[in-house]
Order: sequence, then C-alpha cells, then structure tokens
Amino acid sequence: MECKKDKNTAMCNCSYNPCPRKGICCECLQYHLNSSQVPACFFPDDVESGYDRSIENFIKVYQERKHL
Repeated sequence: MECKKDKNTAMCNCSYNPCPRKGICCECLQYHLNSSQVPACFFPDDVESGYDRSIENFIKVYQERKHL
C-alpha cells in the first residue's frame, strides 16, 4: 500500500512541526501507542496544542465534551 503522506500531512492537526512522523499515520500511531498515548488527530485542536496526549487525557476530554 502506498503512503499518502502529503494528503495526510495536509489534514494533520499535530502542532509539533519537527515531528519526523508527521503525515505517516502508521508510524505516528505506533509511536504514540508504545508511549501509552494517542496521536494529535484524536484530540480537538484546542486540546492538542497542550501536548498532553495521554490515554487518560483522551478519555477525560471526550467524557467532558460528551456532556456539552
């Protein structure tokens, strides 16, 4: 399967610009899961910029926003 890095990068909301995995979703996902995190694209933009990509924060954010 061909990686669509350019298309992925255009849609990526990750604000960590020097990331070598930006646009390479399979590598990004593997990296974050190995660190007990989820990638930036799982978070709303206003939360992503805080760089807390922990699974706990992901659950907290979505539980809070579910009630809005």
